[in-house]
Amino acid sequence: MPRMLRRAAVLGATAHVAAKRGAAQGAEAAQAQAQAEQERAAGLEAPSAPLDPPSPVVAPDAAAPVDYAQLTKLKELLDAGILTQEEFDAEKAKVLAG
Repeated sequence: MPRMLRRAAVLGATAHVAAKRGAAQGAEAAQAQAQAEQERAAGLEAPSAPLDPPSPVVAPDAAAPVDYAQLTKLKELLDAGILTQEEFDAEKAKVLAG
């Protein structure tokens, strides 16, 4: 049972991080566009080129496949004391980067 809970925690954390990144990117783009519109309305800036559309938010399933088995093994090694937290974080970053 603990293995299933760890897997659920990893999946939930991955989805949470992806959602936060997508929301942050969308908020930044909306803020930049709103500021540009305010400046144009005030006559401070002439529209030179259209703003780039916001980058699409990639859903966790559409992203590069993540090796959950490898992440689970890394977590087990961390829990067993074989890996330090720094080593675990570095290896996890490599796995998530693809």
